[in-house]
Amino acid sequence: MPLPLLFIGTAVATGLFGAGKTAKAVTDNSKANAINNIANESVNNARDTLERQRTQVSTALEELGTIKLFVLNNSVNEFLDTFEKIKNVDFTESTGLEELQNLHIDQNDFEELKELGNFAANVAGGVTAGAVGGALTAIGAYGAAQTFAAASTGTAISALSGAAATNATLAFFGGGSLAAGGLGMAGGVMVLGGLVAGPALMVMGLITGAKSEEKLEKALENQAQAEEIAAALDTASMKCSAIRRRTYMFYNLLAHLDSYFLKQIWLMQDIVKEEGTDYRLYKPESKKAIAAAASTACSIKAVLDTPILTDEGNLTEQSEQITTKIAALIYKG
Repeated sequence: MPLPLLFIGTAVATGLFGAGKTAKAVTDNSKANAINNIANESVNNARDTLERQRTQVSTALEELGTIKLFVLNNSVNEFLDTFEKIKNVDFTESTGLEELQNLHIDQNDFEELKELGNFAANVAGGVTAGAVGGALTAIGAYGAAQTFAAASTGTAISALSGAAATNATLAFFGGGSLAAGGLGMAGGVMVLGGLVAGPALMVMGLITGAKSEEKLEKALENQAQAEEIAAALDTASMKCSAIRRRTYMFYNLLAHLDSYFLKQIWLMQDIVKEEGTDYRLYKPESKKAIAAAASTACSIKAVLDTPILTDEGNLTEQSEQITTKIAALIYKG
């Protein structure tokens, strides 16, 4: 006996409803997986970009630390060896040489340079021996006096490396995920503006076994979280890029000053050989040459003493000011 039409219609409607729910569940599940994959991919891409930037900043800071040590350990020490042989130096009493009268050079600068030069020799010895750690990164990031004051003679490399390992910014730039004492990637990102907490760097996956509607809702939450994290990582990457540019500005500035400095030192040495060691008896042009070398030494010290980064990982205003000021003097001269 055939089923009543009413029951036939109800069965068909029920079947279609069930098929619709199944199709919707499949669609929701597919959307959820796609959204979640895109969310994770965006975070991973932003994190990879930040890691590349971190590596580039690390290289730049190490190179700056290396040239700081080189300048101190070579041209600065060579200048001081020659300058200390000259007696009765007085730039304030230079009759007929007004530019020398206006030259303000503090004797303490030379004494501090000598201390830094001696310390640099000690640090360079450790670098040569291969015990570098994060020392070069620390020297590159911070001012010479500030950095070297953190370590005592004889333990320069280990002290500087230890400081780098326990400072989140230096740990971040000195090696990323440092095993010993460093905060690694998450710590570095937090230092670079308090942007991202460590656990939030990974977007959580979907809940296995959850209903399709819940999966889709969770995926949308992941997407919003991923966009926030990726934006924070991108901001950190831009900060890294700015730090790298400032670091190479300092490197180029030091290299430029050192190239001038070496010629001035050689001229000083010739003056001492030809005119003796009494500054009062020097020719006017010789006095100018000695003063020019002393002025360059002070400019180099200013660059060496100026930190690029604050302890929080931000660029310092002093580093921008010193590059502008000294670069203007170089190109004017």
